[in-house]
Order: sequence, then C-alpha cells, then structure tokens
Amino acid sequence: MSDSPIAVVHLDESCLGNGKERATPGGTGGVIELRHGGAIERRDFWRHSPDTTNNRMALEGATLLLRLLAAKGTRFSILAISDSEYLVKGIREWMPGWAARGWRRKAGAIENLELWQDLHAALRLHDANWTWVRGHQGHGKNEYANHLAISAAKSQTSSDGAAPSRFLEWLAEERKKKRLVDYDPDAAFTKLESLVQRGGPIPHALSE
Repeated sequence: MSDSPIAVVHLDESCLGNGKERATPGGTGGVIELRHGGAIERRDFWRHSPDTTNNRMALEGATLLLRLLAAKGTRFSILAISDSEYLVKGIREWMPGWAARGWRRKAGAIENLELWQDLHAALRLHDANWTWVRGHQGHGKNEYANHLAISAAKSQTSSDGAAPSRFLEWLAEERKKKRLVDYDPDAAFTKLESLVQRGGPIPHALSE
C-alpha cells in the first residue's frame, strides 16, 4: 500500500453531435474526492473544445486530472473511474505496448497519438489505477461527471483549475426529481478509497 494521499476521481466526456460532418463541440469533466482531516473534500474540473470527439475528450480529461493534482506538488494514489472503455482499455492494455514499440502498432497509425503521448507522460506524476463503470446506470458521481462534461460542451467554458464542487447541490436537485434518493456519496467514496488502501490489483470494471 502506498503512503501517498488517496484521490478518487470520476470522469466523463461529451461530444454534441459526435460523428457528424460539422463542428462537434465537446467537453470533459470530473469530480475529485479527497479525505482531509477526516472530512471528505470534493473539487470539480471541466474543459471544453469547439470541435472534437468523445475519445479525444476522454484522453484530455484524464491528462487534465493528472496535471491538476500534480500542481499541488504532491504525488497521489489515484483511483480514476470512467465509462470510456477507449480510455480505460487504452491505458491498461494498449498503451504499454505502443510505448514499448516506439509508438507504433501492428495495424496502422495510432489514433489520437499526440493525446496518448501526453497522457503517457502525465501518468508518471502519480500512482494511478484506472477502472471502468457502465455509464447512464444511475451511478451518482458518474452521472455528475456527465453533467459537468455536457455543461462544458454546451457552454464552451473551462474551469480555472479545480473548483469547489457543486456535487451536493446537484444531488439535492436530483433527489427532488426522485432520482438517486438512496445514494450515499460518502459511503460510495469510502468503499472506493478502501480498494486503494488495501493495495493489490484494481479490477478492470466496477459496479460502484
């Protein structure tokens, strides 16, 4: 088990009109959870792009997360949870081989090569584990990260670093709509935090 402080992060991405033949604005967003002095602290971040894809925004969001946490001058043990199989499978399975072969693959060019290389460099900043969760299945913080990503895409705005989180306000609004009524955000964080504390391999997929 690492002695580094633990951060649990939920990431998501959005692309409005993904795959269309016109400009497709997109966004990425995430909520960072840390335990400080026994209390759970949350921070939000988001970034926009005027013309992009879901996959590109997933890569940009992961790199942004790593660099934001590195700006604190601390090396974290991170559990990053995303519903992007492209991101999670790429980090866990594809990228090590690409890097070992000089950023070449057996069948054609690597899509989004520069973004993968940026992410590969940022991964050295922390001890990070990446795992997948199925999107749009009522996982509270995955839904919130999706909300941040869509908002960034629609408004074409980016956060200035990591901002104080509005997750609890968002959750209160969801509960007014009879959604996530039984969701306990602190218990969900503690469960994921314990995976990192115990050490050992993190599963490829989580049910949260």
